[in-house]
Amino acid sequence: MTRPDPSLDLRSRPGNSVPEPTVTGMFDSIAPVYDRMNTLMTAGLDGRWRRAAVAAANLSPGSVALDVACGTGKLTAALAVAVGPMGRVVGIDLSAGMLDEAYRAFGDLVQIEFRLGNALALPVPDDSFDAVTIAFGLRNLASFEDGFREMARVVRSGGRVVCLELTMPRPRWAGRFYWAAFRAIAPAVGTLFRKRDAYMYLPHSLDGFPEAKELAETMRRIGLRDVTVRRLGLGAVALHVGTVA
Repeated sequence: MTRPDPSLDLRSRPGNSVPEPTVTGMFDSIAPVYDRMNTLMTAGLDGRWRRAAVAAANLSPGSVALDVACGTGKLTAALAVAVGPMGRVVGIDLSAGMLDEAYRAFGDLVQIEFRLGNALALPVPDDSFDAVTIAFGLRNLASFEDGFREMARVVRSGGRVVCLELTMPRPRWAGRFYWAAFRAIAPAVGTLFRKRDAYMYLPHSLDGFPEAKELAETMRRIGLRDVTVRRLGLGAVALHVGTVA
């Protein structure tokens, strides 16, 4: 049976159907090689995308930021540079293995704090941050809308919610080509690090994932204003930005 082409499927799912413990265990297992694999699969462009996310957060020295699903902490550390030593950045992730890597790499930065926590129930008060970011983590949440709603909850009025995420390129022929290439490349790179099974999950996490425009509508629906979308990486990455009312 031929697998349906997601670039032609108009249906989208409201969240990740893979059980949360399964996703967490998968990220625990790939944590030691995660950064190297990302660099390989993005041809080193992931650093440029993170810099775009930091710029979109519109932070100043002394600001307070939250990085949701922070993984190994690379975006968290980039945010820490933006807020300076008088600012503060909290990185939250559900994977203890990822946080171990983050602590090892960036734990000596005085303005960073890493916490174990769920993106759908952030362990922080309302209206406590100037900006919140999530990079390549939204696809893993059980509810995309609830994820945005929770991020908006913790940001002060006028602050920004920034989402950096994979998306299906357009036009449709480009989307079909990208999907086929991603399906082949991710497991192949995973094989190099003996993590093929875990990296089979990544391309399929795009199956039914909302298009960039639809994701922007989700952000507006939960109350974010001035929502913008910018495509990066030849259209395969979308940078969504919304302002808390």
